[in-house]
Order: sequence, then C-alpha cells, then structure tokens
Amino acid sequence: VKTEQCYDDIRVSRVTWDSTFCAVNPSFVAIIVEASGGGAFLVLPLHKTGRIDKSYPTVCGHTGPVLDIDWCPHNDHVIASGSEDCTVMVWQIPENGLSQPLTEPVVVLEGHSKRVGIVTWHPTARNVLLSAGCDNVVLIWNVGTAEELYRLEGLHPDLIYSVSWSRDGSRFCTACKDKSVRVIDPRRGTVVAEKERAHEGARPMRAIFLADGKIFTTGFSRMSERQLALWDTENLEEPMGLQELDSSNGALLPFYDPDTNVVYVCGKVQCPPTPPVAPTPQNSGAPFLTMCSQGDSSIRYFEITDEAPYVHYLNTYSSKEPQRGMGFMPKRGLDVSKCEIARFYKLHERKCEPIIMTVPRK
Repeated sequence: VKTEQCYDDIRVSRVTWDSTFCAVNPSFVAIIVEASGGGAFLVLPLHKTGRIDKSYPTVCGHTGPVLDIDWCPHNDHVIASGSEDCTVMVWQIPENGLSQPLTEPVVVLEGHSKRVGIVTWHPTARNVLLSAGCDNVVLIWNVGTAEELYRLEGLHPDLIYSVSWSRDGSRFCTACKDKSVRVIDPRRGTVVAEKERAHEGARPMRAIFLADGKIFTTGFSRMSERQLALWDTENLEEPMGLQELDSSNGALLPFYDPDTNVVYVCGKVQCPPTPPVAPTPQNSGAPFLTMCSQGDSSIRYFEITDEAPYVHYLNTYSSKEPQRGMGFMPKRGLDVSKCEIARFYKLHERKCEPIIMTVPRK
C-alpha cells in the first residue's frame, strides 16, 4: 500500500518472545509497543493511518512487558492481554478508540505463577478465554465471572510455544518445547493424541488446527532447516506431508484461512536489531547481519487439499524489510468487492504496514 496508508512512527516492542505482537479486527489494530516501567499496547482505529503521535494514548495497566494480545471474536471492542507480570487482563475499548490512556481493565485474571505468553479466545463460546504461561499450565477462564473453568496442569513438561483451538472449540492443540504436539480435550483435561518429536530441531515450533481437524505445524529439522508438516489427528505416526523450506533461524508463524484452505507462513525476525559493530580482528565480517538474515521478510502461502501431496506451494510475497510481527485480519474485515482474500498487518521496527492479498478477476 502507499506510505500514507501505513501506521508510522510506532516503537514496536523488542521483547524476545515468539508471539505475533499484533492483533487486528474489522474496527481496530492493536500493536504491542515499547513502554518504560511496565507493558503497553496501542489500539488504533483502522482508518487512523499516517504518522502516530508519540503522545497517543496506550493501554497500559500491566506492570511487566505485554507478551500476547488477542481480540475477542464476539465483540470487536474487547481485547485480552497476557504479560510478564503473570496476569491476564481483559479490556473494553471505547467506541471511537482511545482518547486517554486506559489503565483500568474490565477483568484481571490471576492464576499463573510465571509470565503469561499466550492468550487466545474460544472460537464459538462467548466469554471463554485460554491462557498459557511459562509455568507450563493452561488455564481456561470464564471472563464474565473472572473464575477458572479448567486448570490443566501436568500435561506439559516444558514451555508451551503455541495453542490453537479447533474450529468448533471442542479441543485444542499445543506445541511444546519437548518437541511434542498434543491434542487436548479441555473438559476431560486429557491428552487425546500426542506426536513426540514432530520436528527434530530444538527451536520453537507452532501448531494450528485446520477446519477438517488436521493439524499444520511449523518447526525445525535436526540440521536447523525450517520445516512445515501436515498431520492427521486420527493417525499421528507419520506426517501426511513434510516440506523443508530454508535454513533461516526465525520462527515461522502460520495463519490459516478456512474458506480458501490456504495457510500463510510468515517468518519472524528472532533477534532485536543490533547496532553495527566496528570490525576488529575478532569480529571481522558482520555477525549481526547473519543473525537477522534475509528470508524473514517473506510470506509463503500453501493450499491444503485432499489429494497428495496435500500441501501445495502457491507463491511467496517478499519485501526488503524484515518483519517483527504480523496481524491477520478476520474474514469479515476484508473488502470482498475488491476480491480481497487476506490482509496482513506487518510490523517493522518503526511502523505497521497493511499487506493486501487479492485474487484478481480474469
């Protein structure tokens, strides 16, 4: 898009955590930003493009950096945030956006003993929110009454990298640092299916549920090459499809569009940008360039079908600037009259840029 349609002069958070740092819905775009003395995120009405004033009000009730945010699918003015201060907060955003800093959440959910890295709303039941923390516990909350509905302890021996609800919300899948992908029934509190060593590499993996109940994962091979795989939850012995992409080191964030059955895979820059170092005999060459290597400025997309090889590569969108995070617009926020099938909000170091995917008519 043109420069005036971007959101400019935003100090995107530098927290080293593999979340998307951005959440969008048809009314607002929310971006986790750098904040002194606590954690904050910006909430901008979609039409407020251009340069954002430094004094623009933020949502700033957390006492530690914000790690993840998620808009409620049933109410475009409600957003949840998880933070290093071990709490989850739910916020009500005023009709026309913020006119002053928002410090009072509607609900504070306290139950984690370590930082909360993942928050995700239930896709079909109203006021149900899942949070996962670095204490390896998954909590499911009733936001209306601020009480724990389910506390799932002991299912994960290590850090939880990602959580994704199934389409109807009856179960969810998790990717964990012990290299296992688990399908969990929250009501029974049991692991329904588990695949150990889904990806051999030690770096973070992610897993998402597809509409037909299959699971799509991204991760790393033993040789640190980035991989994608498709799994059938009925039989997790072998993947239905496994592809190696490249050997860049950023985590891959998958986004899924159930209507077109397309999965978009976005690289994410791992390292906070390092200032250039004057070369000395010890550091000859430029080590900081190899860390933030190219390849994290691209969005690859794949179609998932019922015929082998199941995961079909479609195309790659690439740009010069690496991305720090990515927001994915729900389908009801798209301009279908312009044949728009997906819209991303890509975070640079200092701005947020909408990327529009269209299928032009012949």
